[in-house]
Amino acid sequence: MRRKMMYSKIHRATVTHADLHYEGSVTIDTDLLEAADILPYEWICIWNVTQGTRLETYAIPGPSGSGVICVNGAAAHLNDPGDIVILCTYVQMDGEEARNHVGKCVRVDENNKIVSTEPETPGPKMPAKYDATGS
Repeated sequence: MRRKMMYSKIHRATVTHADLHYEGSVTIDTDLLEAADILPYEWICIWNVTQGTRLETYAIPGPSGSGVICVNGAAAHLNDPGDIVILCTYVQMDGEEARNHVGKCVRVDENNKIVSTEPETPGPKMPAKYDATGS
């Protein structure tokens, strides 16, 4: 049996642009794509923390070091510049591989610069600076 597992995510990135008239996709700084091991044109989920929306699209590489997170096409209706988002990918694995899998989490600052790359952390152990409640 194959299982769909969270592979990697870019946690709490800030949307820098929303381009309604582009064909689709999300443009992501190449540095972030590489840190999260996300390939150009890979299927990606966007979870908007600010607005509570979720959608699926594909990633396209943006300029390295730019911090760009540009939501393109119709998805721009659901994501505004300044919104906080989580960008997540999944992978299919067999049962044994899935049992040993640990998802990767790339944490970024308010300018979408990498702060850390580490395994996924359960909610109660979330570092205070990333906890929306501030506790």
